[in-house]
Amino acid sequence: MKAIEINGQIKQYNELPSSWGKVIGGFDLLSDDELKTYGFYDVVIPDYDSRIQELGDLYFDSASETFTKDISDKTWAETLAQLKKQQINGFKNLVESELNKTDWYIVRNQEIDADIPVDVTSFRQTLRDQANIVETEINALTTKKAVMTYDFPEIY
Repeated sequence: MKAIEINGQIKQYNELPSSWGKVIGGFDLLSDDELKTYGFYDVVIPDYDSRIQELGDLYFDSASETFTKDISDKTWAETLAQLKKQQINGFKNLVESELNKTDWYIVRNQEIDADIPVDVTSFRQTLRDQANIVETEINALTTKKAVMTYDFPEIY
């Protein structure tokens, strides 16, 4: 991706135009050094963790001759307890969605006393156990950053 600053405004290009200024056709085929003479530079976005960091506005970094963004740490209005509850509920919603896929076995059992396959009951218990483990682990965390970067296990 390339960008250029024109009259204080930065314009980004996923694909360069084929014509620009006095170059009629083939502009998008120019070398990086040639593009720099027209003010086009690479856009370099630094690696960051969107769960806990934010990107600032795009600007030109003359030292590296690139357009880039600064990274800053996120702040949360919610309390630590509120963030914990939010994360726990998010995982429990995923578990509930997986449990819903086998609920018909439970309903059928209650309505007509049909057997529930062992693999289904085992799967459902594993999901409930996972939810309990995640809740315990999240509740043990002591910082907002740790809560927001908690990596949920894969749901089996």
